[in-house]
Amino acid sequence: MNYKFDALKDDDSRDHNQKEENSTQKDGEKEKTEQDKSQSSSKRKAVVPGLAEHPLQYNYTFWYSRRTLGCPTSSQSYEQNIKQIGTFASVEQFWRFYSHMVRPRDLTGHSDFHLFTEGIKPMGEDDASKNGGKWIIRLRKGLASRCWENLILAMLGEQFMVGEEICGAVVSVHFQEDIISIWNKTASDQATTARIWDMLRRVLNLPPNTIMEYKTHTDSIKDNSSFRNTKITL
Repeated sequence: MNYKFDALKDDDSRDHNQKEENSTQKDGEKEKTEQDKSQSSSKRKAVVPGLAEHPLQYNYTFWYSRRTLGCPTSSQSYEQNIKQIGTFASVEQFWRFYSHMVRPRDLTGHSDFHLFTEGIKPMGEDDASKNGGKWIIRLRKGLASRCWENLILAMLGEQFMVGEEICGAVVSVHFQEDIISIWNKTASDQATTARIWDMLRRVLNLPPNTIMEYKTHTDSIKDNSSFRNTKITL
């Protein structure tokens, strides 16, 4: 069984156990217990590099989501559908996660992997992303796994050289095509978005005539679509 599905199962189990415990406590004890649990949870979420490990400049979090065809997607349902896999702070911790995850080529249906800076949710409504947008590349089937690995390794290695401007990256697996995107914080900063565009072409080794599209998160929220009505740039 793949690690991401183990993680989702564990999350559901913890939620169920917490409900059972809360139902047996009095109001005063319940409040204290929930506070203790919250503090304990916060401590568990503090991820740091291990001894002799190679720290990354930022901590990152892997997320996974799967959509059902024919079901309308609102920002609320989308947020509920996103499951956190885990957070890492070093090169070694990244490889522990990545080596146990399926590759995009092996995903079925409409599924997404997200890799974002810790503290930023893979949603256009997030405070860190709401004024930004994303570069979008549509790939024929069979290329997503290689492109996804090249993209996230470049992002972790700070190859884009735009400081804290990068929010994260997404690979979205569809039935007829796959889509790679990289999100940045400031859509109005044309110099930065152009630098990301140029490095993205190099990292993915794309032909000069590859169609790359940019879409602001504001437009995505307006038309309730991540990839339609984009601005095409060659």
